[in-house]
Amino acid sequence: MAVTEMSNIPLAERLRPTTLEDYIGQRHLVGEDGVVRKMIESGRVNSFILWGPPGVGKTTLARIIANAAEASFFTLSAVTSGVKDVREILDRCEQESRSVFSTARPILFIDEIHRFNKSQQDSLLGAVEKGTVTLIGATTENPSFEVIRPLLSRAQVYTLKPLEKEDMEILLARALSTDEILRSRDVDVRETSALFRYAGGDARKLLNILDLIEQATPREKPVVITDSLVAQSLQENPLAYDRNGEMHYDIISAFIKSIRGSDPDAAVYWLARMVAGGEDPKFIARRLVILAAEDIGLANPNALLLANATFDALGKIGWPEGRIILSECAIYLATSPKSNSSYIAIDAALGEVGQSGNLPVPLHLRNAPTKLMKDLGYHDGYEYAHDYANHFSSQRYLPDGLNGKNFWKAGDNPAESQMQQRMDFLRNGVKK
Repeated sequence: MAVTEMSNIPLAERLRPTTLEDYIGQRHLVGEDGVVRKMIESGRVNSFILWGPPGVGKTTLARIIANAAEASFFTLSAVTSGVKDVREILDRCEQESRSVFSTARPILFIDEIHRFNKSQQDSLLGAVEKGTVTLIGATTENPSFEVIRPLLSRAQVYTLKPLEKEDMEILLARALSTDEILRSRDVDVRETSALFRYAGGDARKLLNILDLIEQATPREKPVVITDSLVAQSLQENPLAYDRNGEMHYDIISAFIKSIRGSDPDAAVYWLARMVAGGEDPKFIARRLVILAAEDIGLANPNALLLANATFDALGKIGWPEGRIILSECAIYLATSPKSNSSYIAIDAALGEVGQSGNLPVPLHLRNAPTKLMKDLGYHDGYEYAHDYANHFSSQRYLPDGLNGKNFWKAGDNPAESQMQQRMDFLRNGVKK
């Protein structure tokens, strides 16, 4: 193919590897002891799902497996295909598997399989179960949440990782040394920091950036790649952040765990990742309110007040100054003493309710707005706490059978230790 004709094909497609030896990255799967390599070498390819971020080689790996297995390769995109399309492809696969010329079970590759709804995924079960087809799915979302359980039980899940720096260096060197268009140009790579940072472990993005710069450089001039040129050419945020995807949950999880673990530096870092990625500030603030009650609780009740004030202040101040308010709250919560005693107490009480059911309210605690209720003993014997020393009465408040049950246990912090001491004094030292 002439160079002029090749220029219409994206660089990422021109360099797509066709053999395992040319495949870059994912050594845990395709290395010497990798499960995918062993699968290919054994000649027995089972159904599986490739889970990983964009541009890490999911589609390429599926095609390499099909070529190595000498199997027919059918593709569907979950973005544009419906149940009818699935059934038509499965019918073709069944005809193929029955053919006397067939040497391997057909492979059906479904890109973005997480976009299939339940009925579409259900339509795959029979063919996979009977062995009519080998299913290879690709997804950027966590299959645990997006793929139905019956399908997961019939297919292994293999995780693909973003390309590492050394992988990106190999890819760049290969592009410069093997691509006919780049070899026909005078390419001078002076700096790679921005190139790799903007690519973010995405092979396709790296090659697209390279393609963009080459095409934007006049033919009579050398292609000089520098950090400033890459940043100027792209003019976009290099951070990978999907507000509806896996990274969204991973980063908020890291943020919460950093605060719970009393690491203000990590908390601010993960906060910055969310702010730079365009996360909804109210989502962050809501999680801070929850954390203040769940993980700090009675060890520092002011934490909940500050977290709630943070949520309210965001609505008044807006963005970008709201980032300062979130930072103050995150640091305060991270450096606060911690206790989950309230969290444990309510769960223990819920466990008791689930086990013992609807125990009747003791008569002396019941309301008695009518004469009949009073005649039945409602409210009779109730001791008004303020009539007693220290505003405390030792009467029973739990239902029969639960008296003396302890759901709340003080945490090991000064505030709750003081609360516990007060309760011990009232329960043991105060007489009616």
